[in-house]
Amino acid sequence: MKSIAIMQPTYIPWIGYFALMNRVDEFVFLDSVQFERRSWQQRNRIKGSGGEIMLTVPVQKAPRNQLRICDVKIDYTSKFIHKHLTALQHTYGKAPFFKEYKEIVFDALNKKTSLLVDLNIDIIKRIAKALCIETPMVRSSELSSTGSKDELLYNLCCEMDAQVYVSPPGSKEYLDSSVFFKEGAFPLLYHKYTPKPYPQLFGDFVPYMTVIDLLFNKGPKSYENIRSGIEVV
Repeated sequence: MKSIAIMQPTYIPWIGYFALMNRVDEFVFLDSVQFERRSWQQRNRIKGSGGEIMLTVPVQKAPRNQLRICDVKIDYTSKFIHKHLTALQHTYGKAPFFKEYKEIVFDALNKKTSLLVDLNIDIIKRIAKALCIETPMVRSSELSSTGSKDELLYNLCCEMDAQVYVSPPGSKEYLDSSVFFKEGAFPLLYHKYTPKPYPQLFGDFVPYMTVIDLLFNKGPKSYENIRSGIEVV
């Protein structure tokens, strides 16, 4: 049975994002919905010697409630690339697999793409390749489905000929009461992911970091860690 997942393209996502991607037959980047400032769409966190460090991609200003994710432009006036690369080098320079995987982010950032969505998806695809995740990916902005919230998700499932929709548990409240999915012709499953501890720099394990924290610390064995935390309910 063909399964799909639908997620917004976030900046250097956390481990659970790739666990979900690996779980399904096709993955849809939900980039045709409204952009939310100060969300995971433009930032994520790494673990430094003093605790969590937030890396944020600045974006150009636009009228509120009028900008889709696929239209958001990066603001390069703040020279954030240098800040991010310096933070990664300083934080992970001594990590066991930093040299092997640093170009995933370094190359993507140095391309200076105009759109935030292009930067995010480029990084996600590079990381997926490093993790040997071969799930086909498509952008919702390239599809014809319309609607909002559960209606849009349902329409995307239908357009993709899905037989199973695998959703993160955060959507359970409104999907369980959705008329569209209740009357739908395919099952709705929830993907629960519990991060499994792995060796990190700077003390005890801290979960929910960006996936590159895992790659820099565990290298080729990262895939095993990702698989170990998957639970579908």
